Amino acid sequence: MINYDGRRFRPAEAEARGRVAVYHQEGDLVWGEFSGGRVRRGALTGTRAPDDTLEFAYSMVLDDGEIVSGRCRSTPEFREDGGVDLHEEWERFGPHAATGRSRINEIRDDTSDDTREQR
Repeated sequence: MINYDGRRFRPAEAEARGRVAVYHQEGDLVWGEFSGGRVRRGALTGTRAPDDTLEFAYSMVLDDGEIVSGRCRSTPEFREDGGVDLHEEWERFGPHAATGRSRINEIRDDTSDDTREQR
């Protein structure tokens, strides 16, 4: 079983670089906070299933003041370096309702783009 507590993730999409999410876990309860890019502040809360998938609701405030909320299901994929990538299927509610898929990659100190650039 994956323990998501303390893991950091960033979107795989280049246009969303700069956004970082930090996850926390207590039992099957998972929550997190994220910011960066166009997101001033965001939060997620949900649960981890026995197969390590995550189901959660999220909300965020964008840099233009827009408030966005939705739900997401994240399926983990293990990397060779021990990191975890999450494949997301999301649904956004409200006036800008949409559905989509995305991927977020765990930031590992020894493999992150930022660390490679500093070396």
